[in-house]
Amino acid sequence: MKHSNRHLYGFDAYTNTLIRLADLAIIFAGGWLAYLLRFGQTEMSESYGLLMPLGALAALLIFSRLGIYISWRGRVRTVLIMRLLFGYFLVGAVLALILFLFQYGAKYSRLWVIMWISSACLFSIVLRLVAYPILNRVRMSGRNRRSVLLVGDAHSCATAIQHLERHPQAGFDIERILVIGDDEANELQKNRHESYSLGETIEHNEEEVWICLPISRGEDVRRIQASLSLSTGNVRYMPDMRDFRLINHSVSNVADLFLLDLSCSPMSGSARLLKRLEDIVLSSLILILISPLMVILALGVKLSSPGPVFYRQERVGLNGQPFMMLKFRSMPMGVEKNGIQWGGTQKKEVTRFGKLLRKTSLDELPQFINVIKGDMSIVGPRPERTLFVEQFKHEIPGYMQKHMVKAGITGWAQINGWRGDTDLAKRIECDLWYIENWSIWLDLKIILLTIFKGFIHENAV
Repeated sequence: MKHSNRHLYGFDAYTNTLIRLADLAIIFAGGWLAYLLRFGQTEMSESYGLLMPLGALAALLIFSRLGIYISWRGRVRTVLIMRLLFGYFLVGAVLALILFLFQYGAKYSRLWVIMWISSACLFSIVLRLVAYPILNRVRMSGRNRRSVLLVGDAHSCATAIQHLERHPQAGFDIERILVIGDDEANELQKNRHESYSLGETIEHNEEEVWICLPISRGEDVRRIQASLSLSTGNVRYMPDMRDFRLINHSVSNVADLFLLDLSCSPMSGSARLLKRLEDIVLSSLILILISPLMVILALGVKLSSPGPVFYRQERVGLNGQPFMMLKFRSMPMGVEKNGIQWGGTQKKEVTRFGKLLRKTSLDELPQFINVIKGDMSIVGPRPERTLFVEQFKHEIPGYMQKHMVKAGITGWAQINGWRGDTDLAKRIECDLWYIENWSIWLDLKIILLTIFKGFIHENAV
């Protein structure tokens, strides 16, 4: 079934306008609700009423800058939620800065501002949680869909078809497929009439065109793009990356250069700030809660064997930099004087109290101090000793990529049972999956699962 792109783009533009208007209404409604809850009055004072348009303007500008109002057709929506949270945080920061600079802070209730921004953020998130499933159902019913012409080699086109069939709610339908082999690509280069015929056909049908070819055939991509110069439809390039190990891949614009990110840390910009805030807040709360237990465990270590309470061990963390990781000491002094080796946990000499610490993973609790210091994160790949890193980085593909984020007390590998003397390659696969799929929500999920099944485990060390 053919669809008019003009109708589709008009529908998306109409939806985008409605979302912006809804956000404006939410900001004003959130301010009024916060005023009612804070002061118990429905009639807002003039000074408070004047601040709300300023907040609404700041929100629209910031949200547009963060890409909140771009098309999210077929995209992962958790990214949108994170941008909304960060966007409203910036709105609150801008309002606070304006009130401070103009010395108006005393005229407004701080509690009202916090309630206003928080409620508006909550309502904006709820709006999208309700709206997107409705849009998905509309697309599943056959409306608001876009027709796609695939141009490329057989394997790449088949990959595109499989993914679109797996995600029909994205709203794309494969209308035609133009398979171009090496011989056909050479013919396309020689026969300019054929090239322009291709472009004219697409222009008349107003289709969205996806060029599906490996990066190695970049010259063919350029020629096909040139042949589509008369097309009014969207032209996209889907590079075949099946031979690449991709980590947090995306497209970056640096100094007006478009770069294809193949392996990049997700901890940059706002994500880095959110991750650090998460670590500071949660680690501080946890250390306060477990401080009595820490004192008891410290006494147990001190009374069970001579030596210091803490065991400091050099591990490798973010960007391959070493740091001293803290543990409650579970081994007698001097047990490693003859050297160390990886694995063989059950054969290592430990004190009677140390055996309990290791079995319950309570020896890891001092690492929350490492988190406060900034050496580690609560959630991330477990760090390894420098000696073993130098060995494993040459033996296990992708091993060093786990150091693109801070090392963690717990991680995706640990809650899935890959800890201790288990398969190291499997642990690295889990670590790289975590880096590729990182979000605050994934961190919270891992922390919760650690509480229920991460402390006591047959492979705990």
